[in-house]
Order: sequence, then structure tokens, then C-alpha cells
Amino acid sequence: MKKRLTKIYTRTGDQGETGLADGSRLPKNSTRIEAVGESDELNSTLGLLATYPLEDSLLSIINTVQNDLFDLGSDLSVPGRNRFSTDYVEWLEQQLDQLNESLPPLKEFILPGGSAAAAICHQARTICRRAERRLVTLLQEGEPVSEPLKYLNRLSDLLFVMARTIARSDGTEILWNPGNRGS
Repeated sequence: MKKRLTKIYTRTGDQGETGLADGSRLPKNSTRIEAVGESDELNSTLGLLATYPLEDSLLSIINTVQNDLFDLGSDLSVPGRNRFSTDYVEWLEQQLDQLNESLPPLKEFILPGGSAAAAICHQARTICRRAERRLVTLLQEGEPVSEPLKYLNRLSDLLFVMARTIARSDGTEILWNPGNRGS
């Protein structure tokens, strides 16, 4: 790491702009900065999920993904930089396949919820989808984010399977009951 933060506040963002790692400045509501923020929110939510008592294999996945998301935020802070490769996506697919093997096939939709950990995992999944939408906008603007886009697409699938794994392990998976109005 080249640059260490010695002072947390700089006042350089007080006018609604923020600096990128290459020294350029963007409005804080630009697509790129929104994508960085979504990645950060997802990472923080995964950090919250990791505070719950989970299987070591799930905690290991979360740790790797959190590091990947820092890589993504770092890449987005340097226009044109992209360290994501097919290896990142393939790793997610391997994790997904391993976890999904132990789950029964889906015959109904799953409601987000169950235990607190499963609900947080579902929340992480929806944040991941939002981050993915930001990358779609960047891609449409000509930015080279196709591999990170694939990564987030697979990650949202993995988070769904992780939420199911967590909910099934503690018996809290909730199936959608169409038309159920709680009467």
C-alpha cells in the first residue's frame, strides 16, 4: 500500500466532490463513486454477517469476498484498472456448486428472512444486485468492468445459496406462500 491515511478528514470533499487514486476528482454522486459506495456497503454488510456464529467454510468465503470487494473498490478508484479475471468468477462458481450440492432443489421461492444471519445474507444479496446495476451503468458508459460485473452477478447467486444454507442449518428457511395474507 503506497498511501497511508494519517488524517481522516481532509475537507476536500466539502463541495460534493471526491478524489480518485489517480488524483482526478468526481462528484460524489457519479456512477463510479456510487459503484464504490455500493461495494463498500456490501462489504460492511458481509462484515456484519461474519459476526454471527457461522460454519468456518462460510466465514472463509466471506473473508475472501471481503478482500475481493476491497480490490473492486480500489480498481474503481483508478479509471481503467481492473485486476479481476475469470479466476475470480470461477472461484465463486466453485463455492456456489459446493454449497448448493447439500441443498434440496428449489420448488418454491424463498422469502428473505429466517434467522438474523440468513436475513443479513439476503440483505447482502440485494446490495450486491444494486452494486451490479451500478457496474452495468459504468459498462454502458464505456468503462472496462465486464469481469467485475460477472463477479457481482455470481456473488449475488452465492449469497442466495449461502442464505439458504444458513437458514436450513438453523431450520428457519421460509417458503413463499402466494396469496397468504396472514389471516
